[in-house]
Amino acid sequence: DYTARKFIAKSKIVNNVRGMTAYTGFYKSKKITVFPSGMGCPSMGIYSYELFKEYNVDTIIRIGTMGGYTDLKLKDIVLVDNSITNSNYGKYLCNYPNININGDMELNNIILNTSKELGLNIYNGNIYSSDVFYEQNNDFKDKVAKYNVLGVEMESFALFTNAKLLNKKAATLLMVSDSFIYPDKLSSLEREQGLDNLITLALETSLKL
Repeated sequence: DYTARKFIAKSKIVNNVRGMTAYTGFYKSKKITVFPSGMGCPSMGIYSYELFKEYNVDTIIRIGTMGGYTDLKLKDIVLVDNSITNSNYGKYLCNYPNININGDMELNNIILNTSKELGLNIYNGNIYSSDVFYEQNNDFKDKVAKYNVLGVEMESFALFTNAKLLNKKAATLLMVSDSFIYPDKLSSLEREQGLDNLITLALETSLKL
């Protein structure tokens, strides 16, 4: 709702099934659909698969939040190179044998170039894509050492796996909303408002696709 209200002109609701309210409208001259993914690989997996497969969507840029495992500061922006997971999503979807999968490199390069044009400082690197939000005894330093991850989120692995399976393009842009190192956290309102740079970056990138 926030993205559509603030950034999308002439927007109209195109989906409200299961409360997943999606809008289609225009960003400048580009027709854009803004669609929520829900939480976790299963939810992202369902919605992105259907958008790719049933509605002929070619490109999805996910925007969301993450927990920082390194010295990233709140509101820093991360573009995901590779997603490493503890999920069995890939195994049961298509016998994908690995726990890591990359976003689309061509799309990521367009995003990086666009960020420079906008004067945005963004980081790119690996992310841990977990099935468990409240993971007990989470030794995040081991994950940093083993997988060279910058932090944790819950959806990128399913999105990238669907894109690779269906020969589509996908990227993930994340804002640091809390940290495993620093005690500060963003409020819900701060998270929403802090996403403006990510939204602008994704939309400006879309103009080049």
